[in-house]
Amino acid sequence: MAMDFSHRSQSTTLARAQELAATLPPLMAEAERVANTVEQGIHGRRRVGPGESFWQFRRYDTGDTASSVDWRQSARSQHLFVRENEWDAAQSVWIWCDRSASMDYCSPFASCRKLDRGLVLGLALASLLTRGGERIAALGSGDLPASGRSGLHHLSERWFGVQDPDHVHSGLPPLQDLPRYASLILIGDFLEPTDELIKRLRALAQSGTQGHLLQVLDPAEADLPFQGRTEFQGVEEDLKFLVGQAESLRSAYKDRLRAHQDQLLEMTRSVGWSFATHRTDHPATSALLALYSVISTPSLHGSSKLGSEVWP
Repeated sequence: MAMDFSHRSQSTTLARAQELAATLPPLMAEAERVANTVEQGIHGRRRVGPGESFWQFRRYDTGDTASSVDWRQSARSQHLFVRENEWDAAQSVWIWCDRSASMDYCSPFASCRKLDRGLVLGLALASLLTRGGERIAALGSGDLPASGRSGLHHLSERWFGVQDPDHVHSGLPPLQDLPRYASLILIGDFLEPTDELIKRLRALAQSGTQGHLLQVLDPAEADLPFQGRTEFQGVEEDLKFLVGQAESLRSAYKDRLRAHQDQLLEMTRSVGWSFATHRTDHPATSALLALYSVISTPSLHGSSKLGSEVWP
């Protein structure tokens, strides 16, 4: 269960929708800044895959077939070389960002809400993908994937547009039939009950899409750094829990959080997806670079060797 440690009351759904819409310009600016920073460290969307455009030669490695060897290039050296072409098939990528009440949390140990960080990462990723020619859409929107500025505009419109004031966002990604070779990006805190969450994720995985989960947590949720008498308040249920020594809960709390994450990791690996966690007190660029890298490298989908600060 997601808990609010800040003692703040929740605003109404309409007020939150208006507040979210008002943050679009600064969040878009931040997303573009993050995307530009990451793009400086990558070579666009270039990656190995089916296509006609030559990219590079690389040394022959165990597992390469004899037919992949470029014998003309190899004859000029004492080593065997494989010719690699550039992937030129545009992907369709569906992106979902959790906008439920639990994402509206920012502890004194962080500089932004989980919601703001999730939206910045989603928008920055969308910007990078559309720059590379990929087609994107918001999961559950009913939109067809679009490329370029049009795709980015439609995505931001779905996330920041006027919402029905009676609509309450769920912490579970919506179900949608997706093409088999599409990619699905899910960004949220994923603190819902494990059984319900895993059931929903498995339903989304049935179509054979490549899925990537990014769990965004506030440092207070990751570390439970509170001391002494503390009252914890629920954000999605009217619950209050008063404890005399909050530090006495820290060890058991971390064990429970780790067990929850282990279950998500096991589930995603079982269907060939990837899973990572990101804290809002860490740079957004590190999470974006890792996420973009795993999407852009088909051979790493579902791998346990993804590198970065948090990817398993």
